[in-house]
Amino acid sequence: MIPTFADVQAAALRIAPHAIRTPLVESWQLNERTGGRVFLKLEILQRTGSFKFRGACNRLAMIAESERSKGVVAFSSGNHAQGVAAAAKLFGMPALIVMPSDAPRPKIEGTRAFGAEIVAYDRVREDREAIAARICAERGAVLVKPFDQAEIIAGQGTVGLEIAAAARHLGITLDEVLVPCSGGGLVSGTALGLKGSGVDARVHSVEPENFDGLKRSLEAGQRVQAPGGKLSIADALMAPIPGAVVFEVAKHLLAPGFAVSDAELERAVVFAAQKLKLLVEPGGAAGLAALLAGRIDARGRTVAVVLSGGNAEFGQIAEMIAKPV
Repeated sequence: MIPTFADVQAAALRIAPHAIRTPLVESWQLNERTGGRVFLKLEILQRTGSFKFRGACNRLAMIAESERSKGVVAFSSGNHAQGVAAAAKLFGMPALIVMPSDAPRPKIEGTRAFGAEIVAYDRVREDREAIAARICAERGAVLVKPFDQAEIIAGQGTVGLEIAAAARHLGITLDEVLVPCSGGGLVSGTALGLKGSGVDARVHSVEPENFDGLKRSLEAGQRVQAPGGKLSIADALMAPIPGAVVFEVAKHLLAPGFAVSDAELERAVVFAAQKLKLLVEPGGAAGLAALLAGRIDARGRTVAVVLSGGNAEFGQIAEMIAKPV
C-alpha cells in the first residue's frame, strides 16, 4: 500500500496523545553563515530522542487489541529500536528488537530500558531481516519495519505536517528542506506531509557517501543499491537501498538528493554542539552537514533542516567537539 496525505493526517491524530510536537526554530548563527534564513526542526527533542517514535507509535496503535499480546519484532541499529520499544511499552505489548552488536551503547541501553528484548547480530555477516522474519514466524508477532511500510511512512510524515503548520504560523515560505535519509521513510513522509499541506519547497534527502541509495535511485529513475563499504559514522543512515514503498512516494515528490562525507558529518556535529548548543548524533546531523558544506545555495532563501536524532555515543561526540570547528 502506498501512503497518502490522508494517511499522514490520520497518523497525526493517532499519535497526538503520545508524540511531542517538536519546535521549528530559526538559527541566527546559520543565517549569518549561509546568507539565508535557516529553521531547524528539532526531532532530537522527540520522545526517545528521534523522529522514529512517530512511525512506530502510528504502526503499533493500528494493531488490533486482540493481537497485541503476541508482540512486535523490529530490526534496527538503535533509533527505530527505541521508538518501537517505547511505543510497545505504551500499548502494553512485548517487543523484541534485532540490533547490530556494534550499535551505540546509548541506543542499546535505551532500548532495553523500555523493556524490550534484544537479539544481537553481526551487521556484516548476518541478515537482520531473516532473523526477524524467523522470530515473527515462531511467535506470531507483528513485524514493524524501520521505513518500508505505509503506516511507518505516514507516521514520519507528521514531521512534514508540523513544519508546514509552523511555517504558516511564522509567516514564512520555505524554499528548501533538508532531511537525513537511510531507507527513506522520514524524507518521503516529510515530503508527503509538506506537499499535501500546500508547501511547494524542494525536499532533499541527505545520506552518507557510499550509502546514498535514494540519491542514486532518484538519478536512475529506479531503485538501485549504493556500493556501501567502510561503515559511516552515521550508524543510523546505512541502508544500502531505499524501500520499495518509499521509492514510489519519493520519485514523485523529492528534489535531487545529496551525499555527505564523514568529515562533513563530523563538522556538523561539532557545529551543532559548539555554536547551536545542540547535541545531535552524526546521522541526525546529515541535513545540517549538507547545508554547511554548501550543497545548496541558501543566500536569500528560506531553508528548513530536520535534525532527526540525538542519541549520540557520548565518548565519540566528546572527541569530535574537542576539535575546532
